[in-house]
Amino acid sequence: MQQLMVISAVGGDRAGVVHELTKVILDCGGSIKESRMAGLGSEFAMLLLVSGNWHTVSRMEQALAKFGEANDLTVQLKRTEPRKFSKELLPYAIDVVCLDQPGIVHNLAGFFADRSIDIGEVTTRSYPAAHTGTAMFSVQMFINIPAGIHISALREEFMEFCDRLNLDAIMEPVKNA
Repeated sequence: MQQLMVISAVGGDRAGVVHELTKVILDCGGSIKESRMAGLGSEFAMLLLVSGNWHTVSRMEQALAKFGEANDLTVQLKRTEPRKFSKELLPYAIDVVCLDQPGIVHNLAGFFADRSIDIGEVTTRSYPAAHTGTAMFSVQMFINIPAGIHISALREEFMEFCDRLNLDAIMEPVKNA
């Protein structure tokens, strides 16, 4: 029976760390199901969902703890269950671009939380605007809207919310490939 485990690893950004950590997973017989990895400041952060049988997951727990200690990585491990999705959810993508300012992600998350809309994924990035160098911020979100919510009314509320905060936003259904 397949077991699932979430791995979080953070440490100094250096060449080879992804290769080394994924080798530990492979050597234990584990398989990476999903992952997000990024350099954040001078650190490198990895978030992985891995699978294997009970014995494999136990081996990974021990081997990854040792790997973290030996490589100055903060490693956290948590066993988990498969995510359960209701067929009554509609996947939507949100793209926001604006001047960089405190509270953008908090305000967006609050908008959706107030409406009981699940946020499935968030990616953000700060960058200088072309030509002017003005500090900009972008947010990409994937949300799951309950089928009972009227989409056009939600979109209108969301666009008005974004206009009040001076956020340039797009909300569109996720298209399957």
